[in-house]
Amino acid sequence: MNTNKKTFEMQDRKAILSTLWIFLTANYIYCDVLSHMQPAVIKELITGTIGSIQVTQGFLLTAAIMMEIPFAMIVLSRVFKYRACRWANIAAGAIMAAIQVGTMGMGTPPTLHYLFYSAIEIACTLFIVWYAWKWRNLEG
Repeated sequence: MNTNKKTFEMQDRKAILSTLWIFLTANYIYCDVLSHMQPAVIKELITGTIGSIQVTQGFLLTAAIMMEIPFAMIVLSRVFKYRACRWANIAAGAIMAAIQVGTMGMGTPPTLHYLFYSAIEIACTLFIVWYAWKWRNLEG
């Protein structure tokens, strides 16, 4: 296999991973947009709670840190070298899948749209993990 083809396949894999993180991020955001259209959620947010969860600065910082993972992976998937890129995608994908499973129904029972998006988000993160796991360094 020539060097140009190896380089193209490496860049193609990185672009696909980055695109998957963009897709995942859009799903996270739009699920939240739809959730905030529910009158009961709006009422809860005004009181500073979501179900049994108090919305505090610490809660919001934790949510921000969790969401920074997929945001960062959009860029890191393109700029990291093979080994770091592969392991970062495996780790970040596994973390985000675990977070999504672990937070389902946290605060309030999950709605139909939330379950729909959760299924897509979990499938996407697991695909990212699998896709990165199967990635072999063509130069090594």
